[in-house]
Amino acid sequence: MKPLIIGICGGSGAGKTTFLRHLKARFSEQEMCFLSLDDYYYPRSLQEEDSQGVKNFDRPRSINKKEFVRDLLRLMDGEIVTRQEYVFNNELAQSRLLTFRPAPVIVAEGIFIFHFKKVRELLDLRVFIHAKENLKVIRRIKRDQVERNYPLEDVLYRYQHHVLPTYERYIHPYMEDADLIINNNVGFEKGLAVLTGFIRHYLERPALWQDIEF
Repeated sequence: MKPLIIGICGGSGAGKTTFLRHLKARFSEQEMCFLSLDDYYYPRSLQEEDSQGVKNFDRPRSINKKEFVRDLLRLMDGEIVTRQEYVFNNELAQSRLLTFRPAPVIVAEGIFIFHFKKVRELLDLRVFIHAKENLKVIRRIKRDQVERNYPLEDVLYRYQHHVLPTYERYIHPYMEDADLIINNNVGFEKGLAVLTGFIRHYLERPALWQDIEF
């Protein structure tokens, strides 16, 4: 049976990573596989620079879309996929070899999941994680300083000149096409419960979904 493909998108700082961590904890590797666009960025040396000479990672062209689609299709066909983890050029982080195993539910996540047409056409369910702009800025600062070792000045510059324009052009327009919008201004517990229940029901009785066009 074709696996259920769920796309999860949202602006930077909306809380996708935390949401996905909680979702992942509710299912086994035999039930669900997670594939992230974050591991498909081109090397820093290939990233374009803006007018100030700052590398811009917040563009659709900064990601190897072709390899992401290839690996997603391989998982859908029941193949195991391996890929080197992308650590956003953080010298303090140790890159790991990641292994993705096919499962009845595959979650494809990332900021351009809905923008890439070839990916969008494979999705059965679209989930959009949303949060107020001021909260996203705060979360972005915390994440980039702690996880990616970026200076505060660099984080703020990138948010203003790269992140926000990208959100307005390539991410937010797709929110109205989402099947489920989860607001993460205070918390996402109710939205998480709804999605978890949907997936659990699918896993328990997959035959019910065979003739449904999502």
